[in-house]
Amino acid sequence: MKRKIIEINEALCNGCGDCIVGCAEGALQLVNGKAKMVKEQFCDGFGDCVGTCPTGALQIVERESEAFDETATIEHVRKLGGEEAVKKMLGAAEIHEAKAKAAAPRSAMGGCPGMQVRTAQKKEAPKTATTSVAGGGQVIKSDLEQWPIQLHLVPPTAPFFDGKELVVLSTCAPIASPDVHWRFVRGRSLVVACPKLDRTEGYVEKLAAIMAQNNIPKVIVVRMSVPCCGGLTSITQQAYKASGRTDLVIEEVTIGLDGELLKTVQLAR
Repeated sequence: MKRKIIEINEALCNGCGDCIVGCAEGALQLVNGKAKMVKEQFCDGFGDCVGTCPTGALQIVERESEAFDETATIEHVRKLGGEEAVKKMLGAAEIHEAKAKAAAPRSAMGGCPGMQVRTAQKKEAPKTATTSVAGGGQVIKSDLEQWPIQLHLVPPTAPFFDGKELVVLSTCAPIASPDVHWRFVRGRSLVVACPKLDRTEGYVEKLAAIMAQNNIPKVIVVRMSVPCCGGLTSITQQAYKASGRTDLVIEEVTIGLDGELLKTVQLAR
């Protein structure tokens, strides 16, 4: 069958091995100091390895090849790295599926409305950010301009990511601090996650895909001061490394339990 598959230019390959780490399906290995395809049926053709190559030796081409065999690939990956490696592969497969769904035309009524990608058309901001309500209180207007926001649900190719700074937001931060919307959400794209309570399998791969496939200039991790929230920073740093990007600014902002902004640290660039 004719399909997309990886092609390696051996003249450009420097044998660094980054592509082997980047390939969740274990389709590549080093042979005599050069990256080689182990077996074509192990390559899904999505090209996660391409962005990891520092010399540009890898590219996706379309040619006659054996079909991708997911069952055989899972067994191959299990032999190479055990169940953790299989989880990584299945997480990457979820990202590929999300990309395919995002790229496919959608009917107006099809799919869960809560998962449909939306970019809000904001009206010109009023002079005040609040409106009066019964009883004399004030309602703070939302600065959210996208949907969905949960990291499990956002497709990496969603249009609201391109050209905007990305906020990786802890679930608790906007509850602890009323300033999160105007300080961090306004004018940016975001994903929301909890490293302690979420099923985080595939989070690194999905964040890496978001970074790699969009013109994002900066990533801001907004976390709480509790230790478990440090996992959000770790996931983001791993994703940055896996994305193949070297030009991103990465910041970590820590918010205290009283909602105060405690510190801002630059982690990259």
